[in-house]
Amino acid sequence: MNKKKTILIPTGLALAASLFAAAVTALLLTDYYSRAYFQDLGAVCQAILNGDPGAETKLAVLSALKGYTDRPVLLEDENILLSFGYEPSHFLHSAVLGSRVFVIAGFLTGGILFLAALLVQKQKETASISSLTDYLKKVNTGKYSILEAAGETEYSKLQDEICKTVTELRQTRDAALRARKHFADNLSNIAHQIKTPITSISLSAQMMRCSPSPGHLEQIRLQLQRLTHLSESLLTLSGIESGTFTLVRRNIGVYTLLMLAADHLQELFSRADISFQTECSDTAADQSEGSDSISICADPEWTMEALLNLLKNCLEHTPPGGTVRCSYGQNPLYTQIRIWDTGSGFAAEDLPRLFERFYRGRNRKTGGIGIGLSIAKAIIEGQNGTIIAYNLPDAGACFDIHFYKDAIEQSPSCHFPLV
Repeated sequence: MNKKKTILIPTGLALAASLFAAAVTALLLTDYYSRAYFQDLGAVCQAILNGDPGAETKLAVLSALKGYTDRPVLLEDENILLSFGYEPSHFLHSAVLGSRVFVIAGFLTGGILFLAALLVQKQKETASISSLTDYLKKVNTGKYSILEAAGETEYSKLQDEICKTVTELRQTRDAALRARKHFADNLSNIAHQIKTPITSISLSAQMMRCSPSPGHLEQIRLQLQRLTHLSESLLTLSGIESGTFTLVRRNIGVYTLLMLAADHLQELFSRADISFQTECSDTAADQSEGSDSISICADPEWTMEALLNLLKNCLEHTPPGGTVRCSYGQNPLYTQIRIWDTGSGFAAEDLPRLFERFYRGRNRKTGGIGIGLSIAKAIIEGQNGTIIAYNLPDAGACFDIHFYKDAIEQSPSCHFPLV
């Protein structure tokens, strides 16, 4: 129906314009020929009267007609018929009447077509505005739907822009809802993480009232240490979220970073009876112990912190007598670091969510707060890196890190926010 209306409007306007033009042309032609006939007749009569009065009438008329072939031009006030009370409208009466009827009919038909075209155009505009208004009302009431295309009209661009704006607003609203839900979930997790050590400290304090012992003090110390670690992790996450977390990057050897991270966990490795091994997988590099032939441009402290979190995760899921291994290598595109263990690997349902904040997997150890892996991921990605986790064929868990080369490596040191 819209296509028919779209064709009907210009067709009606074209017909109306054609009829108006034909009517005006007919009116002008009728007036022109009426005056021309009147002038011709006046010239003939003038020639007859100017002829020899004694001549016969037939010869006078023939002579006048013969002389009129040159069509002499008469002025309006020189026409002899005017002296006898005649006017141009007294001649060609039927032709003038017919032409006037045609002119009037043309004007009326053209006017009707023009008004009909305007009416159809008005209805179409009203329908388009009504459709857009109803659509916006539905959007405002939460009943989002797809706005049907109304064809190529003057409102098409407006409709497209409204659809784009509504889509963007909907996406913004959905993102805000997800962010609010994420914030609520994080807040709930933080409250839960804080509640556990506070409850433990409260119980230990109550026990000390009854029977003070060093064990209670040690328990309080451990829980306070856990609270301190939680608050520091939350501050780190807050800095990452706000974009104020600053990294100072410089060239540093990969071997040095791995050994610094392992040194912080040496006591835990010994206590758990787990060995740590590292090797350089790049045959072109010097593979002697302590070699730093392979380096990356990174913040030493925070990159070591990220690697420490990954090593600790592998350590916690490796049985006694097992091994946590690291290898590293380099190619023209990136530097690769792999950390894996000889444990049971990740649970299948945990793999997609390993790096989510406060997520603790099915095989989690007690005491974890589920922030370490998310912080490690943010630090690595903030330095032009990527990290993925997967299970090795022999069931061990593996973290694969790539630090890609970028223009920042041309400078020995630099500061930039982690966003």
